Amino acid sequence: MNALKNNKKFVSIVVPALNEELTIGEFVQWCKEGLKSADVEGEILIMDSSTDRTVQIVESLGARAIKVSKRGLGQAYLEAIPYIRGEYVIMGDCDLTYDFRELKLFIDKLNAGADFVMGTRMGGYIEKGSMPKLHQYLGIPVTTIILNLLYGSRYSDIHCGMRAITLDAFKRINLESRSWEYASEMVLKAAVLKFKTAEVPIKFYKNREGRLSHHKRIGWFSPWYAAWINLRVMFLYAPSFFLMLPGRLSMWLGLFAVIVLLVKGHVLFLSIHGMLLGITLAVVGYSALQMGILSKLVYDFDPRDTLKYKKIFSYNKGVIAGGFSIAIGLMILLNFMFAYIKNGFILREISRFALMGLLLIILGFQTFTFTLVFQMILNRNKGILEKLPGAKDE
Repeated sequence: MNALKNNKKFVSIVVPALNEELTIGEFVQWCKEGLKSADVEGEILIMDSSTDRTVQIVESLGARAIKVSKRGLGQAYLEAIPYIRGEYVIMGDCDLTYDFRELKLFIDKLNAGADFVMGTRMGGYIEKGSMPKLHQYLGIPVTTIILNLLYGSRYSDIHCGMRAITLDAFKRINLESRSWEYASEMVLKAAVLKFKTAEVPIKFYKNREGRLSHHKRIGWFSPWYAAWINLRVMFLYAPSFFLMLPGRLSMWLGLFAVIVLLVKGHVLFLSIHGMLLGITLAVVGYSALQMGILSKLVYDFDPRDTLKYKKIFSYNKGVIAGGFSIAIGLMILLNFMFAYIKNGFILREISRFALMGLLLIILGFQTFTFTLVFQMILNRNKGILEKLPGAKDE
């Protein structure tokens, strides 16, 4: 290929299509113009779910059409992977709302070392009437802020469908979403996998006369449903934000309250009730922290994190620590029980030390069960961990 001789990357334009006979012909021409202006060779791959003449038009213009087994944007991109021949992949819609004649902006960023390049309508041009004001001024800005807050990213338009990515990065993302939410999954995984990302301003046009957007074809609830499932996938992959940080704060605050009240008995207006609150915070925080660690292991975005946790929470350490905590707690409670029996089964007041014993039993049991589940997940990821330097069974 000339592209290889000139050290230029071969580009695959991969686009889903569902009954787009009105626009698909001009779209293919736009793609050819875009490849030519970027001075690269490439292919146009249409992932088709149509029942109209879309396929015939695509093939008559020299592009490839692949039949998708199930409908769904994410599904289409997943099924495209075995057919992609390019080292760069450019995605978008074939409805002529994104200008594929301007591919050079994306390709230049990839050539400069970016793994993932997002188009941004907010930083580019939005034709009047192309986007509902509710989306432009509320939906897109709010969900973009939420994702940036959760994942520490700096996107300006997470829902822009026009984007480019290296084939290697696309495979590493391991896309799981089958519908609209694929868009959010890609951008958040690019953040957690620490891809080198970039944004380029693009032009966004309104639909051609006679064409209805897919949201309008489905019904009024479609954009609301799309927003809901996009938020769902944002929350699903954010264990650190929802579990790790609040868990640490709750656990240490609870333990501090328990220890202070155990030693002093009373602090300001707090006594036994304050200690019960501290126990609750400690248990809830410890549970959240453990769930956060387990969720990190399940997704395994960075195996080095798994290796770090493996060294901290080994099976031997977990079982011994859990058993020791339970044993100390039982001894404290047994001492309390003997005193209770000796006192004629009369409980004059709740013992602060008995509450401490109860906390130790709960934390010990949590540690033991967490260790077992932790090891189960480690065994599943064993093949990945063994390839990392420093991965050694204890």
